Amino acid sequence: MSYTLAAVTGSIASIGYGIAAFGPGIGVGIIFGKGTEALARQPEAAGLIRSNQILGFAFCEALALIGLVMPFVYGK
Repeated sequence: MSYTLAAVTGSIASIGYGIAAFGPGIGVGIIFGKGTEALARQPEAAGLIRSNQILGFAFCEALALIGLVMPFVYGK
């Protein structure tokens, strides 16, 4: 005899997104960590460093948002 203890329902894509969210999270951490390091080394270049940080942050977050939407686009 075979008994079913638990059934898994839903989309596995949500678990995939949870795992994939580590990439942009690590990227944002590296961007701001290195930006802070650069500001400590060259405070006179604060404007350029800050604008590059914001641009890198936007690219990393765009990847995260694309990953959030894809399970809904390709899910059943």
